[in-house]
Amino acid sequence: MRMMKCPEVAERLGISRTSAYEVIRELNQELADKGLITRQGRVSADYFEKRYFGGKDGIQ
Repeated sequence: MRMMKCPEVAERLGISRTSAYEVIRELNQELADKGLITRQGRVSADYFEKRYFGGKDGIQ
């Protein structure tokens, strides 16, 4: 599983690094609420794509 760091999240969304860290915290909290283990400052690329762009293939 590929993990995304702050600079990549910021670039994909066109936002500042500060905002990207907030996005990562929010996504990791969602994953933690589902009982999954997360890593501070990184987020699953698959989960990021699903939440922001509807998955790897886009919104169906």
